[in-house]
Amino acid sequence: MIVILKPNATKEKRDQLIQKIQSLGLSVHLSEGEHTTLLGLIGDTSAIDPAKLESVEIVDAVRRVSEPYKLCNRQFHQEDTVVNAGGVPIGGGYFTVIAGPCSVESEQQILYTAERVQAAGARLLRGGAFKPRTSPYAFRGLKAEGIELLLEAKKKTGLPIVTELTSLEHLDLFNDVDVIQVGARNMQNFDMLWELGKCKKPVLLKRGLSSTIREWLMSAEYICAGGNPNVILCERGIRTFETETRNTLDLSAVPVLKKKTHLPVLVDPSHATGHADLIIPLAKAAVAAGADGLMIEVHPDPVNALCDGAQSITPDTFDKLMQQVRAYCALENKVCE
Repeated sequence: MIVILKPNATKEKRDQLIQKIQSLGLSVHLSEGEHTTLLGLIGDTSAIDPAKLESVEIVDAVRRVSEPYKLCNRQFHQEDTVVNAGGVPIGGGYFTVIAGPCSVESEQQILYTAERVQAAGARLLRGGAFKPRTSPYAFRGLKAEGIELLLEAKKKTGLPIVTELTSLEHLDLFNDVDVIQVGARNMQNFDMLWELGKCKKPVLLKRGLSSTIREWLMSAEYICAGGNPNVILCERGIRTFETETRNTLDLSAVPVLKKKTHLPVLVDPSHATGHADLIIPLAKAAVAAGADGLMIEVHPDPVNALCDGAQSITPDTFDKLMQQVRAYCALENKVCE
């Protein structure tokens, strides 16, 4: 249930109303926009009479929310959320590009890539230290050493870092990581999501391989309900019957999410397609669809990459991508720094 307050509502009367609602066993989420103040009522609101609430002097209207996700719902928070990712804004009119290799392989590889993507315009550096792989025989990352190398690249370039958490037992290693990524396979690892809700660090939540948008938003709700509102959604393709691409990039999810949630939405065309030559056209399409940014896999030597080389573009190709993305962002009145 959402309570919309009148513009002239004083803080004193608002706080009195909040206390009264809380006395009924409900939690209250306060959302103050430029023109509207909302109270989101969380809990069993079935016994509450909307007419009685609307009779309160400072209440303008009362609406029931049918969707099971509340804190992620745009009705609860009408203005776009802007997540501060290590000093870089994501959402709210900014178009942010995250780039780097699928996995951290060596000091030379990650430092060179970081310098190149930064020069081209990427605002954050991605790189896998812990890699969940379908095959137990595939390269599974440098683990703690990989995080140290990412931090070294951050120190050298100033780029905030994004890397994937595959197990809660590794969480202590992520203290200096700027954005914790939850991969597609862990999208419904509810224990992990709840634990990440206890920290204030931004969480980049990728869509599950076969998850609906509602299931995805419910996973985001776990993090928000735990107390962490800094959630970034990332569409990375879903599993369909199509075999020409690694997954099927669901670009329709972007405008749907923009309608349903205030959280920022990124697109990862690398994992979605599995083919480097498809990255640029789908990156441009993501801008047109209304995405808040991109996550791109960039490797200095894709042919010899230890992980997902086929879907990684070279730094030179990333330069071209950024030039074209900037032009598209200008058309959409988005800030692409």
